[in-house]
Amino acid sequence: MGRKKIVGYVRVSLEKQVEGYSIDGQVDEIKKTAQFKDFDIKEIYKEEGKSGKSVEGRPEFQRMLKDISESGDIDYVVVFKLSRFGRNILDVLNSLEYIRRYGVELYTIEDGIDTSTASGKLLVPVLGAVAEIERENILAQTMLGRNRKAQAGGWNGGFAPYGYVLVDGKLEVVESQAEQVRKIYSLFLDEGKGYTTIARWLNSHNMKREWTKNSHNRKFDDWTCSMVKTILDNPLYTGRIAYGRRRTRKVKGTKNEYHLEKQDDYILSEDIVHTALVTDEQFEAAKKKRRETGRKGNPKIGRERAHLLSGILKCPDCGSSMFSDKNSWTNADGIYRETFSYTCGHYKRSGKGGSCRRNGVPAEKVEEEVLSFTKKLLNNPEFAKDIKSRIGQSVDLSELDAEIEIFNKQIAKVEKQIRNVERDIYEIVDEDRHAERKRTALKKQQDKFYDELDRLEEQLEEAKGRKEAASKEALTIETIYKMLMCFDKIYDKLNDKEKRDLIQSMVEEVQLYTQEERQDRDNYVKSITYSFPVSDKVLTGLRDKCVHVETVVMLSHKKPDSVINVKVEFGEGEGKVPLDNIAKRAEAYKPKERVTYKMIKEYIEAKYGFKVHTAYIAKVKRELGLPMHDAPNAVEELKQPRKHPTAEKAEAIKDALKYFGITKRSDYKRR
Repeated sequence: MGRKKIVGYVRVSLEKQVEGYSIDGQVDEIKKTAQFKDFDIKEIYKEEGKSGKSVEGRPEFQRMLKDISESGDIDYVVVFKLSRFGRNILDVLNSLEYIRRYGVELYTIEDGIDTSTASGKLLVPVLGAVAEIERENILAQTMLGRNRKAQAGGWNGGFAPYGYVLVDGKLEVVESQAEQVRKIYSLFLDEGKGYTTIARWLNSHNMKREWTKNSHNRKFDDWTCSMVKTILDNPLYTGRIAYGRRRTRKVKGTKNEYHLEKQDDYILSEDIVHTALVTDEQFEAAKKKRRETGRKGNPKIGRERAHLLSGILKCPDCGSSMFSDKNSWTNADGIYRETFSYTCGHYKRSGKGGSCRRNGVPAEKVEEEVLSFTKKLLNNPEFAKDIKSRIGQSVDLSELDAEIEIFNKQIAKVEKQIRNVERDIYEIVDEDRHAERKRTALKKQQDKFYDELDRLEEQLEEAKGRKEAASKEALTIETIYKMLMCFDKIYDKLNDKEKRDLIQSMVEEVQLYTQEERQDRDNYVKSITYSFPVSDKVLTGLRDKCVHVETVVMLSHKKPDSVINVKVEFGEGEGKVPLDNIAKRAEAYKPKERVTYKMIKEYIEAKYGFKVHTAYIAKVKRELGLPMHDAPNAVEELKQPRKHPTAEKAEAIKDALKYFGITKRSDYKRR
């Protein structure tokens, strides 16, 4: 019998690790074990600075899995300890199941696990669960320590709020900024001004916002209503330390997705530990007033109209997103009038005296320009050819979605780094003669991570604000094709919300001419960036009045599979395109096409996220009493029939049959 061929996998979360967990330490242990067991090492995959919480974000681990699937001559994956393979029990078991499909077993040195044996198979889930519980306990104990520190007035990291600067872990006043903070409270409490009015007052009185360490947008130095609200909402201005105002919560229905939630029951130190800029009475009065006068929203004001281009129109001066504005009045004869326009979003937040002007454009006119040009484009036969030839090809995310994804990954990385430092602090024993020095060094490192986390969170929120309602969820190219080809016929039959969702899913952004550039023009639109592929040949005959179309990827300049992914979530709700309604209306204008098993399977995978076998579809069709003349022979006469489809898959198949018009809900046979 030949030598067993193995690959090693080593991982550390931070550069500083206890002895035995360093990269070199783990590699040495794997080499010693290989020599003792007479293993033949093919490769050792090294993962530095990565958490074991999940497989995502571990490129070397993923590369190892890929090599295992392609190699065919690997017997073992060897790791120093099971926690190096993964600390999330679900990921450990999933990864183990994956490698075992290719005849590869797992061997852990310190735990003594060999999954090729019966005892090894039993130990994996037990030790994996222990590692996960240990990790959660460390986090819980660390959070308890941070809460106690905050109660005692200790700074737990992060950027200093506006008006202060951090000096050796203490907040010290920046008087020029502190004067602005006090003025904001005075305008809010004594003069009864609102957030936007306060921002405009500061800007018009030349009280420019100073750049601080965590200033994420240095393009503007004016105040906005959100900045004013942030200051009125921060209890640190009373001289006390606040901690836990935001908590990370797991997104339900996901494995490893988290989001921040604002907390009302945060920790507030009892003693005043730094110079207060406002009194307790002022902060509580502001808090009470904000609760009483907080905007509830009047559903009548501008809500009955669909603002098709909100968020995707760009200000011609500063580049900010433009949003809808309403002007209403009652004539002398008692007739109510109203007009709608789009104005610069930054101007709306900062007002007169800010860095930009209103730049208002009439909503109906600019919307009509965009719709008119879009219909011309979609009616062009060359464009139809371009779309149809690319059905089924993968597409890229929009630039803004990619930006948000990068921020999320960076935040997740920093959060993991913070948790790893917390674990390292917890693992330092008091008997260690360098214990205090180690804790101090690690806490400084942790403070830097918290500073970075605050910066990234600010940038993420700013990016989400720019994205606004331009959310796009996954759609197959085939569905896009059917939707686009019938656009001009079905658009007028949609309700206002459907119109807005459809336009926002198709158009990336619309650039406008400046007020000065419009002096000699009749149109407002300068360029339109669509979220679907358009070739230069299609656009040649469509350019009119200097309007041109830019696509994120021009097919004539890229490889055939370089197209743009338009993502629209199936179903009803905010930011979702109701595809069932659109598809029904589209079918009314298109001849019925022969529905294939492939089409049914693609529909189910796109909508439900899982695959179904052709045999399952055939079985459901038989149960419904549908004709089987289109079923392949292999389905008709299975020598070894598969198991019955699960209830979930059966319902998905029935939904697909209904979607393609093969059956109706009332036709379902109940057995």
